Amino acid sequence: MTDLIQSITPPKTALPIVILGAGSIVSDAHLPAYAKAGFQVAGIYDPDQNKARAILPPGAVAYGSMAEATAPGTGAVYDIAVPPAAIPGVLNALPEGAVALIQKPLGSDLGAADEIIRILRARKIRAAVNFQLRFAPMCLALKDAIAKGLLGEVVDFDAWLALDTPWHLWAFLKDLPRVEILLHSIHYLDFVRDILGNPEGVHAKTMGHPTSSVSNTRSSVILDYGQKARANLSINHNHAFGRQFQACEFRICGTKGAAYLKLGVNLDYPKGEPDELWLNTGDEWRQIPLSGNWFIEAFIGRITQVMRYAVGEDAELQGSAEDAWHTMALVEAAYESSAKPAHPIRTSPDA
Repeated sequence: MTDLIQSITPPKTALPIVILGAGSIVSDAHLPAYAKAGFQVAGIYDPDQNKARAILPPGAVAYGSMAEATAPGTGAVYDIAVPPAAIPGVLNALPEGAVALIQKPLGSDLGAADEIIRILRARKIRAAVNFQLRFAPMCLALKDAIAKGLLGEVVDFDAWLALDTPWHLWAFLKDLPRVEILLHSIHYLDFVRDILGNPEGVHAKTMGHPTSSVSNTRSSVILDYGQKARANLSINHNHAFGRQFQACEFRICGTKGAAYLKLGVNLDYPKGEPDELWLNTGDEWRQIPLSGNWFIEAFIGRITQVMRYAVGEDAELQGSAEDAWHTMALVEAAYESSAKPAHPIRTSPDA
């Protein structure tokens, strides 16, 4: 089990990367990942040019305008790291036929995702969405184990989070109507889809907490796969009672074996802890040595696969925008489910 795939093979010929946006996700994850992978960042554009200049890696330029950053003929991969509402405008500025990586989510709601897909199709832009959890070493190894039949048929997927997430680090969240599922658990929903495919339906409830100013920080989600599999997410970002009994983990069970994943970045965020992958293929639990963590190695895997596709080394763009639309549809359905009353319970016996 030590030979499980944990990374994406680098392309033989790498392309320069043009980054559009200079927020914290770029400085904290994208740039360190690209530097570690040895990829060249050609430049960064942000309307606040001081922000772009402050984080420029060696050899990169701070573009003076969107037009300069997206000038045809650069042969670059575009890394779009802007708020959801700004995505359509950026896509309309790209050269036709460009290859891009779009920061999640794919718009603020499903209607916005529809608009983004229309733009991509009309302008023949080949885009992936940065649901990078799929490319974390532990997740790639898990998928390889499943592909090799080590777990048999996957029949159970449980995500359990009991955390003390520091929402105050992101001031812009305070007034948003959709937070927990759209901006956090969307990663887990996307990964469940990557493992089990699209569910037939969803039951969900998302809510806030008396101590939090963020609109929703706790969610319960059940994905309906009929009789094929059971999938459940229990998410609580307000478990502020010390590290001892906090958790951020997946349990995936099959007909022949099982897996346990610890997602360390969310524990003691932003410092985090190492990820863990354990497999039991019928005899005992064994920990799989990992080549890295969700942050930042998953960001390397995500851009690497986009790059391989852009240069023709991969025929398929994994986690494409067209595929990500289905994750957005699942998110939308979860919010719709949460807004509806639950199945009523009888309050008295029949007379």
